Amino acid sequence: MVSPQPVRVIAVTGGKGGVGKTSVSVNLSIALANMNRSVMLLDADLGLANIDVVLGLHPEYNLSDVMSGERSLEEIVLTGPSGIQVIPGASGITRMAEMSPAEHTGLIQAFSEVAHDVDVLVIDTAAGISDQVISFSRAAQEVVVVVCDEPASITDSYAIIKLLNRDHGVQRFHILANMTRSVQEGRDLYNKMCRVTDQYLDVMLTYMGLIPYDDNLRKAVKSQKPVVELFPRSRSAQAFKNLAKKTDGWPISSGVNGQLQFFVERLIQYSSQREDMR
Repeated sequence: MVSPQPVRVIAVTGGKGGVGKTSVSVNLSIALANMNRSVMLLDADLGLANIDVVLGLHPEYNLSDVMSGERSLEEIVLTGPSGIQVIPGASGITRMAEMSPAEHTGLIQAFSEVAHDVDVLVIDTAAGISDQVISFSRAAQEVVVVVCDEPASITDSYAIIKLLNRDHGVQRFHILANMTRSVQEGRDLYNKMCRVTDQYLDVMLTYMGLIPYDDNLRKAVKSQKPVVELFPRSRSAQAFKNLAKKTDGWPISSGVNGQLQFFVERLIQYSSQREDMR
């Protein structure tokens, strides 16, 4: 049996809501797909899943149907713009903690079976610092933290970085400045994050780049279309294309960390640990 190829697993998080996390996840996924990468986008906001709404899709089944064994992963996957594979969000992370060993095996196998068709898995996490956000973020290889230039965003972004670092050993984070008015504003925002983390945490922050404030992006959201497709020459679309190129250049593990089943194993392991602590 041929082993699944390494898959780059990227979690997009941000602490608070309203920072544009889902828009980043969707447009980054499509920009990567337009570079001939096979991309799977997982809606991991398990309470208020909305990627299907953002893309105008209509899922009949979701991840909870895979967890229960009623549907295979391939049966719930939707095809989105540029051929990205979209996994609709489930109803709750607690379902994972209640899964039997046989169900664990089934879910891991489900992801293993699609791994040969996937280059990148992008995970759109929920807002906040809930257990489900921590679960998906710590299981990923790369964590992208979306930050806006407002106090609540900076504070909440620091909180998620602190929690992942101190409690779960995550040491590397990519900072993405969103809705910036200038190049300098994006760099200043990254520097603010560095000043706080350098003082209190042992982490490495890298500056992923910025997405400029763009009315075209707002128009695209209202139209339920990705800006990279609706307004491909817009400032924000160009920024997403640049981010995709940068992401594609990140080193990728060739070992077990790079396989989708390992991602799911870590996800289930953490969910079970949380349940045992209650």
